Amino acid sequence: MRSRFALAAIAAGTLGVCAAAPAQAAEYSSALKIRGVQYDAPGRDSNSCTSGNTRSEYLTVKNYSSTTTVNLKGYVVKDATGNRFTFTRTHYLQPGDYIKLRGGHGTDSDANNVVYRDNCNFLWNNDRDTIYLYKSSGSRADVHSYTKSGNDGNRDGYITFHG
Repeated sequence: MRSRFALAAIAAGTLGVCAAAPAQAAEYSSALKIRGVQYDAPGRDSNSCTSGNTRSEYLTVKNYSSTTTVNLKGYVVKDATGNRFTFTRTHYLQPGDYIKLRGGHGTDSDANNVVYRDNCNFLWNNDRDTIYLYKSSGSRADVHSYTKSGNDGNRDGYITFHG
């Protein structure tokens, strides 16, 4: 009889610990993940296409697979308010390769690992935001929320999510 009570007490204590532990963010099985974001471009924010600094705001997406090449065509990047960018052209990321999605206008280049949003408005908020990466199938590949005060310890406007 005592052993039943002891087992019940242990089980109740274990459930209490499990309930008190914070839930961890889901880890998605995608090869592509958000490596980091320059959410606050250096300098005074200006989204002027001719003299602004939106080109200095960028998101780095990396292929963390050791064997699979991924085509970015159809992948979507969004923020918390629904601003979005869709990769409309074929762009292959080899295993270990990355791409910087930059604001502003420029020439997309596989050799320089860069794609431009062709939009001079800033995408990421300087104080906090959530970044979503969706596969071309529509399923979520990765997501990260940040706050300037909570995630950017050295206050340089850059946060690394996956090393």
